[in-house]
Parts: sequence; C-alpha cells; structure tokens
Amino acid sequence: MLQIPLEQASLSTAHTVIEGVATLAFALSGMMEAARKRLDVVGVCVVAGVTAFGGGTLRDVLLDRRPFFWVDHANWLWLLFGLCAVAMLFLRKRDLHLTVRAMQVPDAIGLGLFAASGTQIALANGMPGLVAVIMGVISAVFGGVLRDVLCNQIPHAFHDHVPYASCAFAGCWVVVLVEAQPGYGGLALAAGTIIATALRLVALAFDLRLPVWRAHADDED
Repeated sequence: MLQIPLEQASLSTAHTVIEGVATLAFALSGMMEAARKRLDVVGVCVVAGVTAFGGGTLRDVLLDRRPFFWVDHANWLWLLFGLCAVAMLFLRKRDLHLTVRAMQVPDAIGLGLFAASGTQIALANGMPGLVAVIMGVISAVFGGVLRDVLCNQIPHAFHDHVPYASCAFAGCWVVVLVEAQPGYGGLALAAGTIIATALRLVALAFDLRLPVWRAHADDED
C-alpha cells in the first residue's frame, strides 16, 4: 500500500482547509459587491464565483496544475450556490445597507489565506522564491480584480491607493522565508496568512496610502 508521508498529508489537508475558507471569504466579498450593484440572482452567483475561484484558477493555469482546485473540490460549488441563495434571502428580508467597508473584512481574510496557500503550492511545484511570491499574489488579488471588472469599475486593487497587493506580497515572502526552515510548512501558511491579513486591516484602519503618480499639467493635455 502506498504510504503518504505524514508531513505531506498534513500540508495537503491544510491547503484544502485554507483554500476552502479563502474561497468562502472571497465568495462573500463578491456576493456583497454584486448585491450593492443590484444584480439579479444569476449575476450574484457569477460574480461571487469569479471572485472566489478566479485568482486560484489563474494560478493553476500558469503552474499547469490539473485539475483546477475547484474542480478537485466540486462540493465547494454547491456550497457557493447555497451561500448565495441563503444570503440573498437574508439580505432581502433584512434590507441591509451594504457598503464598501462591509466587504473589507472577508476580503482581507481571503487575501491572506490565498496569498499564503498560493505561495506554498508554487513552492511545492518547484518554483523559485520570487516566482512563488508572484503566484501567491495572483492567487490573492486577481479574483477581486475580475470581480470589479465584471461590476464595471476600475479594480480597487489598482486605484484606491490603500495597500492591497503589497500586503499579499509581504505575506508571500513570509511564507517563502519560513518555508526555507525544515519542518515549518504549517507555520509558514499560518504566518503568511496572518501577516498579509493584518497588514491589510491595519492599512484600512489607519487609512494608509501608497504613493500616487501625479502627472504634470503638460502630460494631461
């Protein structure tokens, strides 16, 4: 009988749990944005699905990793549809006012989870540190980018000047550094997730801003 090393099995379980939680967090973020835009039930499900699965799918395409993570865990699709149905019924009854700030906590959690998980998956596929970090950022950021494109707006990650991708970038490097220490795979996931999520929440709480490109008057003509 084939024996799977305990550490490898543990990391596989950790990846499954983390990607499941991250998927739900991003799905909630996408669903709330779709509800704010007053999309119908189909639009809500599509935007929630793209937000939840978009970044991880692009990562898997670039890494030539099959099956895609959501195909390998197809039950997440049913969970996504159930979440959308229950949430829409709840929101209709309660008539809650959805704001951009209401999306920020689940979005920050999904950012940290996908950044850490995506980086470690890339490392497990033999990618060098910098490439693994880029894959982690793609996993964490591009679901939200696709969400905003579908909702007909410039992606928040590119124009609101509050650190977002840079938070994922920092968390991804934490994963790479901790992963370099033998036997700390599980800690790498936790550390990267906590750092990326915490940085994003701190940036939001203190309204931190990235430098803005300011064009000269002559350049605007």
